[in-house]
Amino acid sequence: MSEDLLYMTATEALGRFAARTLSPVELLDAQIARAEATADSINAFTYTHFDEAREAARASEARWQKGAPIGCLDGLPVAIKDESFIAGKPTSGGSLIMKDHIATHTSPLNERILAEGAIVHARTATPEFSCAGVTWTRAWGVTRNPWNPDMTPGGSSGGSAASLALGTSSLATGSDIGGSIRIPASCCGLVGYKPPYGRNPDDPPFNLDFYCHTGPMARSVPDAILLQNVMCGPHPHDISTLYPKLTLPAEYPGIKGWKIALSVDLGFFAVDPDVRRNTLAAADVFRSLGATVEEVDIGWGPEVLEACMDYLSHLFGGALSMELEAHGDLMTTYCRDFAEKSLASSPQKFVQSLGVAGQSYLKLGPLLERYDCLICPTNALPAVPADFDPSRDSVSVDGTPVRPELGWVMTTPFNMMSRCPVLSVPSGFAANGVPTGLQIVGPTYRDGVVMQAAMAFEAASGGWFAPGHRPAV
Repeated sequence: MSEDLLYMTATEALGRFAARTLSPVELLDAQIARAEATADSINAFTYTHFDEAREAARASEARWQKGAPIGCLDGLPVAIKDESFIAGKPTSGGSLIMKDHIATHTSPLNERILAEGAIVHARTATPEFSCAGVTWTRAWGVTRNPWNPDMTPGGSSGGSAASLALGTSSLATGSDIGGSIRIPASCCGLVGYKPPYGRNPDDPPFNLDFYCHTGPMARSVPDAILLQNVMCGPHPHDISTLYPKLTLPAEYPGIKGWKIALSVDLGFFAVDPDVRRNTLAAADVFRSLGATVEEVDIGWGPEVLEACMDYLSHLFGGALSMELEAHGDLMTTYCRDFAEKSLASSPQKFVQSLGVAGQSYLKLGPLLERYDCLICPTNALPAVPADFDPSRDSVSVDGTPVRPELGWVMTTPFNMMSRCPVLSVPSGFAANGVPTGLQIVGPTYRDGVVMQAAMAFEAASGGWFAPGHRPAV
């Protein structure tokens, strides 16, 4: 198979469908062949629906031959995280507890993706109930990073990231409650978008949790915009979704004259030297585009991450703890540990976490009035081992021990600052071959700001996944 076909962007594939120089069947068959060849070594997928997908691809091919696609994703293979639902299809959430669960409804974001003609050929691996920054489970085994299989692709949307890095899907979905889109985007050299809270719909009850977001993952910024425009907008099943729908443009002007704030450590993170070097190099790229980039002190300290963990423990861990009595023996070690630790939470700790959130934005908000956007690393460490267990293993960053759950990533403060749009883009590679990422943080609900900055950065960087810059699988 041609690697160029596997790494073709979604927008290019759609253009070739329209020009009749590429068939959806041809694209899907190439992706399935790569998926089958890497199933044991990388393990990106849980459930696969290849036969059904081939039928859908043939139907799409016929529509394109007539010049009558049914939607803006017609014929594109889109991998859906094994967390949301498609009626009549299994969803496991990466857990033995749900291994035989068949969905009775379709999640709002999947409803929209399917309505645009996308082909869901597979569901992507996730840690149990999406509660870790790595992707391995008792139900499905270990998912590995295509760039370095000894390392994790990140989590919780790790299977989506691994699939895109392998070329086994054109687009993929993710969800992000502590960094679960951006962590794997960084680990696998991808574009991952955490939109502002309420921009995209989700299922209850976590649609009501302002840390929780759904969003697109892709190999380019235009592809991320394509999927984001499908996912976003008010939905009658989600009271938190914003009106009116925001449609992002596909093209943006340059960023000459912009003022960009840079923080390598957000004030309190230990940062790996490779990550630091690539972040500073990315800042120079923005300077080459005519922007002024200034290092800033946001004024945050370790209380920010502590408050994030208290919040997540109270709500997310509290939800998991409801499974302990009946199903605790089926849980992974890290899921059970998270659930058990949540039992020590209290309403007081939860309210205190909200107080820290308010104080933290009192520092970030004025900064984003003075600057067009903020840039910082996505992960403080390129990645941890693929089988890393945050309930048992320890991790250090540049010699400093950090919290094993989320101390090695720099995403979670922006779940706390949930109304800020945040896009992760590749910033380079570490010595172990694992990509590193850069977060672009915009003012609240200014989605176009981060897309404009990212589009300029991607163009100046020459894009990603060009020949010679792909995983050696």
